Amino acid sequence: MAEAKWYAIQSYSGHENKVQRLIQRKIDEEPGETPEEKEVQEVLVPTQEVMEIKDGKRVEVTRRLYPGYVLVKMHLNDRTQHLINNTQGVIKFVGSGRDPQPLREEEINKILGVEVEGVEEQEEEAPFRAGQVVEITAGPFTDFSGTVQEVYADKGKAKVEVSLFGRPTSVELDFTQLKGY
Repeated sequence: MAEAKWYAIQSYSGHENKVQRLIQRKIDEEPGETPEEKEVQEVLVPTQEVMEIKDGKRVEVTRRLYPGYVLVKMHLNDRTQHLINNTQGVIKFVGSGRDPQPLREEEINKILGVEVEGVEEQEEEAPFRAGQVVEITAGPFTDFSGTVQEVYADKGKAKVEVSLFGRPTSVELDFTQLKGY
């Protein structure tokens, strides 16, 4: 049997986890001792953990990388294509023409790598950027406004320049102490 490939499936937005559960149930019911012996082998919704600031507190949130899409590793044939297409919440396979197109190796490695190494993606999710004007909401500089000079996403801090007695002063503050305009 040829090696199974990854395919992207378009689903109704917000129904990704439901589609994943339904396909996983079909995988569990399918005959075969090991996952490699099954025609449909694996299903996943690519996600990543990101830090968001809500009500002044840092909260870790799971975010879908590709809303409206589910990935399935399977051997493509008429039976498996019919099985997936007739799953509630599935719109269609992603691909040009009539036949679904498998994802390229580098695409799936990037997706799976992002899921495992979500920390690298967090740096891009910083709520502030250099040059942005912010208001300081907590600490000794409360109610001061300043300009973000540098962002340290890994530490959850930013260096902000404020005017103190008419002189520019740099202070390092936590994201939870800042509010963007």
